[in-house]
Order: sequence, then structure tokens, then C-alpha cells
Amino acid sequence: MEADTKQILGEALARRTIAVISHPDAGKSTLSEALLLHSDAITEAGAVHGKAGRRGTVSDWMDMEKARGISVSSAVLQFKVGDAVVNLVDTPGHADFSEDTFRVLAAVDAVIMLIDAAKGMESQTMKLFEVCRARKLPVITVINKWDRPGQDALELVDEILTRTGMRSMPRNWPVGDSGHMLGLLHPDAMTMNRYVRAPGGAKKVLAEPLSAEVAETEYPDAWQTAVEESSLLEVDDRFYDREAFLSQEATPLFFASAVQNIGVEELLHFLMKEGPHPQAREDAEGAPHEITSDFSGYVFKVQTGMDKAHRDRIAFMRICSGVFERGMVATHAQSEKPFPTKYSQQVFGRDRTTVDTAWPGDVVGLVNASSLRPGDTLYAGQRVMFPPFKPFAPEHFRVGKTGDASKHKQFRKGIEQLDREGVIQVFFSERRGQQRPVLGAVGPMQFEVVSARMESDFGASVSFEPLDFSVARDIDDDAADILRQRQDCEVLYRSDGTPVALFRDPWRLRTVQRDHPDLLPEPSGGATSGSVTARM
Repeated sequence: MEADTKQILGEALARRTIAVISHPDAGKSTLSEALLLHSDAITEAGAVHGKAGRRGTVSDWMDMEKARGISVSSAVLQFKVGDAVVNLVDTPGHADFSEDTFRVLAAVDAVIMLIDAAKGMESQTMKLFEVCRARKLPVITVINKWDRPGQDALELVDEILTRTGMRSMPRNWPVGDSGHMLGLLHPDAMTMNRYVRAPGGAKKVLAEPLSAEVAETEYPDAWQTAVEESSLLEVDDRFYDREAFLSQEATPLFFASAVQNIGVEELLHFLMKEGPHPQAREDAEGAPHEITSDFSGYVFKVQTGMDKAHRDRIAFMRICSGVFERGMVATHAQSEKPFPTKYSQQVFGRDRTTVDTAWPGDVVGLVNASSLRPGDTLYAGQRVMFPPFKPFAPEHFRVGKTGDASKHKQFRKGIEQLDREGVIQVFFSERRGQQRPVLGAVGPMQFEVVSARMESDFGASVSFEPLDFSVARDIDDDAADILRQRQDCEVLYRSDGTPVALFRDPWRLRTVQRDHPDLLPEPSGGATSGSVTARM
């Protein structure tokens, strides 16, 4: 189809591409499920942990996720809300999978920062917020679990300001303390919603609107407290400033109980009306690439094993500019080779449908994309390449091997596939040979995913032998020749051919740096250990 600039702009303006970030157990998958329910994308919300009579969540489709009640992979869910098309990219919450979340945040236009009302701003939330700050992503804050005992509302607002530097702009405010939720005040209209909860939270909650007069009559003390507290956050007679939201100076604030579906409707309407739409993205040279340019897309996630019947490989691509059409032949920027797009799909959890056309902000799954890796660019027409991902420095290392020699082919294929997906980093050494690759991970739970995926997706069990290293540094060939002579480190080669030096601890690294001050310069980008922002 021929799409003109006006049509591309119109479709892009309707898109909202967002991710939810949080510390583990803050309710991220539950909130995602509640958003789907209130958008009518599903008719009944699932449960993260299997409650009687409730199915599992759409976004947590892996067996490991269902068993543990955690998200360890990125899921993509697209649904419509009025005239808006929402692309919700669910992210892993566990710190061991922060690299996967980091990649997702390169593909969205805004985030929902979910906070547990009892625990406040937790460590993983702060690490991910720092990535959002660096990427200049607008942040919507949701204080979840208000139906349970927790902190004071103003104390939480103060913590958000202290920890992030963003003031809060309440879009609703709780009537009643945490654990004794009577309803939600809407500060702009000075009305209150009282909720009739669905048993178990599987269905939509019914909201009963109350005028200020009725609310004050029925809940005099709680209503007055809510009005006074929320008014403290008013600036220049306004509760909301869109420019402050988009510039990360302030964050729209919602109180909610995702498991009860309370506060979700208000959040969804805000996303539809105020959520940022796709904008020009910087290319690898730092120049803005306009959304009305020729087609371009950015691969941020690769996943195998989603369809056991076909055992295919799907690459998730964010459309950055132009119009995507199924069957078009794009160019893979990294190799400059043609890439056919005959098998393109939209993914809803584990379910798929063929997609013929997609616009800036949409996420398309490309099936059997064996040549694509996270961070790759596809384009048609005008050449463009977006910044590639730099791998995080792994901090845990194990030798991988299969106990069944007859399964070695499957073992090699599985390890190579998981490496290309970014599930694990794979290293080789002359001493160990190709039969015993060294696997590097940011967190130890990644090894559990490797074990489960190798068994279920490739039919090859894997066992691990721990290595006593915790620090990795990328080096060059000259440094590799020198360090290979030392006894206090080991030189391996990443699967892409990059030499990497492993050290037992930072003290050993400093010893080598003292002996060879010009051999190991301070790393930049993804090569460093430490906080998430340091890995950028």
C-alpha cells in the first residue's frame, strides 16, 4: 500500500507504546492483566499465582513464570482503547533479568513505574528509573496494593520526590488509609468513585460516582483528609502539567489496587488521552530519524520456544518510521543483506495473528528470523542504523555441558540460540574446547532459565560447573596475549570473537591494572559492571 506523510502521522498519533517497570512482587503482571481486562482485550483477568477458578496471566506464558509467579521474559500485548492503540511491553521484574528489561526500554515511549504501597521505592525500581531518566522516558507512577496496609500517601509522595527528583501530579487520591480503601478522589473534578468489587478480582470493578457533597456526608473525615492532602500537591491552581510530564520534571500519580481492578480505568483513560505518541528517534550517529521517513524497525527482543509445534524463532521489532507491510523485503543494516518479511505476526502473550500492516510505535514479530539479534536495525529505502546494544558485563560464570553425548548437536544448537537471544552470554577457550562453553550471566537465575529452555525447547539437558570469577572486562588481542601468561585471570572469547578477561574479584583486577596500567582502561557502555546506568 502507498502511505503518505499525513497517514503515517495520523497512525503514529494513535499509538501508545509503554512498559511497566517495578521491583519484583510489586504487581506488574497483575496490573498488565487488569489493563487488558479494562480495555476489553480479555474478558477475565488471570492470576499470577494460581487462585482457584482463575487462569494464569496472559503475559507470563513460560512454564517457569507460571510456577514461580514471576516474569522472566518480555511479552508484547497490543490492544485498543477507544481510538488509541496500546502496545504494552511486559518486562521481567527480577534483577537477574535487568538486561532484558534494559533492551525493552529502548523500544517504548513511556513507562509506568509501579510502587508497592507498603515498601515504597525499592532497589530494582530505582535502577530501572535511572535507565528511564537516561533515555528521557516520561514516567507515570502507580502506587499499588492500596487495599493492603502500607505507608502514608504523603510519605510515599515525598519519597518519590526525594529519590527521583520528580514531583507528583495526582490524577486520583485515596479516600481512606492504605488497607482501609473507601474509594478514590478525582482532584480535578472533586468527585469520588466508590467501588463494588468483583469476587476474586477476575472481572471489572464497578465504580459508583459520588459528588463532593455526598462523599463528605458519608465519609466526612476521610473525604476531608483526602481533599486536604491532594491539595498540597497543587501547583499554580493546577494538578496536572503535560509539559512537566513529558520532560520528566513531574510524574502523573495514580493510587490503585491492581488485583481488585481499582484505579485501572483511570490509568487506562490517561494513557489514551495523555500518553506520548511515537517521536523521531536518534540513529547511531545521534541524528533524529523522523517517523515519516521510509520504513525502519528496531529489534529489541528475540525469543524461541513460544510455539512448541513449530519450534520457530521470533524477533520482536519496534516500528520506528514509515509503514511496515508484510512481504516487503527490508535490508538488515548490520549485514546489508536483504531480509524478507513474509511471516510477520502480532503477538498477544503466546497467541499470534498475522499482521499485514504496522505503523510507528507498533511491535511486530518476525518469524524464523535466524539472522536477527537484539539491537539490529531493518530498513527499506533510506538507509538508517539505530544504536546497537552493548552487552552487560556478566558477574556469574559456569561451564555448561551435556550429560548425553548423543544430544551434543542439540546442545550446541540450543546454546547458540540462547546466546543469540541474549538469554545468556557464551564464551569459549582453547583449554576447554567447543564441547564445554563458559556461560556468563548478570544474575544466577538466568542459568535456571537456560536449563529449563534447553530441556523444553531443544531436548538437551545441561549441567553446570561453577567458575570462581565475578568480574569481566573486554580486551583487545594484544592484551589477551599478555594476560594469557598470568595465573590470576583467564582469557576467553565471546561468541562474536571479542576477547574477554575474567577475574576472581575486583581486587584481582586492580592488581593487574597496577602491573599493566595501560592494558585495562576503564570500560564504557555495556562493558562495565555495577549499576544499570553504568551499563549504558
